[in-house]
Amino acid sequence: MTRHLEDSAATIAALPGHIRTLLDWADRLGTCFANDGRLLVAGNGGSAAEAQHLSAELVGRFDGDRPPFSAIPLHADSSAVTAIGNDFGYEQTFERQVRAHARPGDVLILLTTSGESPNLMRAARVASALQVHTLAMTGAAPNPLADAVESAICVVGPRHQVQEGHLVLIHTLCKALEPTLRGIAPADHA
Repeated sequence: MTRHLEDSAATIAALPGHIRTLLDWADRLGTCFANDGRLLVAGNGGSAAEAQHLSAELVGRFDGDRPPFSAIPLHADSSAVTAIGNDFGYEQTFERQVRAHARPGDVLILLTTSGESPNLMRAARVASALQVHTLAMTGAAPNPLADAVESAICVVGPRHQVQEGHLVLIHTLCKALEPTLRGIAPADHA
């Protein structure tokens, strides 16, 4: 157990190298929300839980009270996921939802420890075609998803430690975004 904690600490210790990228993401999301846009977010398995955590921080609150912002965890609509998976194949579960919900200027964040999930790759491709900003948190580079999106943060480590790193990055992104969100007046966000 001590080794696990030491390895997790080493993975997290490397995360400050991604601060510039997180600040860029915060700017992109702030612009999106200021223009009444939405965040679409998705992942599989544990990465789905991390994606849903991010959406909860934005719809609810991260640090103090402020207006809610539109963040849709695509994997959380179990009826859509199972219907699309059954009727069209699991590879299309997120792609079809991006087609339904995304508008130009929105942001799509995809989380994966492998960077190789076909359903996330298809979502990234369709989002790009719809002029949606595509961002990803993945495991180590190179990987196909990191190459397919506009901006990726690639965390090095075993999959469980990559997920731990993603959670820390999500909280850091929220911390960077919070001042911008507080600056968007409720009338601007009606």
